Amino acid sequence: MPFTLPELPYANDALEPAIDARTMEIHRTKHHQAYVTNLNKALEAHPDLASLSIEALCARMGSLPESIRTAVRNNGGGHYNHSMFWRVMSPPGKGGTTSPALAAAIDAAFGSMNSMKEKFGAAAAGRFGSGWAWLGMGGDGRLSICSTPNQDNPLMTGLVDCACTPILGLDVWEHAYYLHYQNRRPDYVSAWWSVVNWNEVNQRFEAARKK
Repeated sequence: MPFTLPELPYANDALEPAIDARTMEIHRTKHHQAYVTNLNKALEAHPDLASLSIEALCARMGSLPESIRTAVRNNGGGHYNHSMFWRVMSPPGKGGTTSPALAAAIDAAFGSMNSMKEKFGAAAAGRFGSGWAWLGMGGDGRLSICSTPNQDNPLMTGLVDCACTPILGLDVWEHAYYLHYQNRRPDYVSAWWSVVNWNEVNQRFEAARKK
């Protein structure tokens, strides 16, 4: 199998109280595992595609054979999105802070960190139904905020409204928060900032700058 379920870099209960252990366990071992299983199944007859990285696969989504495009879009997107999601979180107090370069880029694009969080929170809370909110770097080198439906992501150029290199993503599917927050998505979004792994986001920002 070309794609596998990644291990968490922390225990299931490490993100409490923002994200509870039961949600983390179900989210990863049930939902993410299903995306991995179904992605591998969809690619069984296409070994050339199965050999690609998940990032490369997402970037080529619009040119995939129609017979598998929807399955790969949903499940490949789900695998990429969740693999990133686990990494951009860390236990409270362990995620560090924004680097000087990232802080400057946030100020340049949004005015301040608080303003960025407000705009990001609005994108997350305002996504109708299921989807994701993203902070990413565009082709002009500036940061931007957007949201995508379902398991789409900004790497899927031509299929989504926002095209950028994502450096931070938030899952706003109900399965990501409903056990603890029920229908209070804004509360989930607000609490989530306490577990953002800025050390990881800094690295992703630097990698995006070098592209």
